[in-house]
Amino acid sequence: MDSKKLALACRDLADNKKAENIVILDVKKLSTVTDYFVIATGTSEPHLRAIEGELLRGLQEEHGLKPTLSEGTAQSSWVVVDFFDVIVHLMRADVRERYDLEGLWADANAVKATIPRRKAMAIS
Repeated sequence: MDSKKLALACRDLADNKKAENIVILDVKKLSTVTDYFVIATGTSEPHLRAIEGELLRGLQEEHGLKPTLSEGTAQSSWVVVDFFDVIVHLMRADVRERYDLEGLWADANAVKATIPRRKAMAIS
């Protein structure tokens, strides 16, 4: 799987668990470490664990992929999952604001990709 498709798959899996403010940054012209960052916000420790679990399960089951490295925990409010060409950052909102990865990598292009709208719940 090419790195852009992997980044999009990570975005979709995070969206499955309702991660917020999902951004994909194309850093391949700016970094020799990776091609893409996927940055997503979880609202709580259980939410971060759920997003991480969906990401790991989905990529393993659907694509046979495992991360080369995983750092941090939901308890620490920042989880980094490294798939070599794609690094996923799952953060609580306050941590994301404090470290401002989008600001640090402001020269990177954001990948525009539409996320399918979730079906609105019918009100009875």
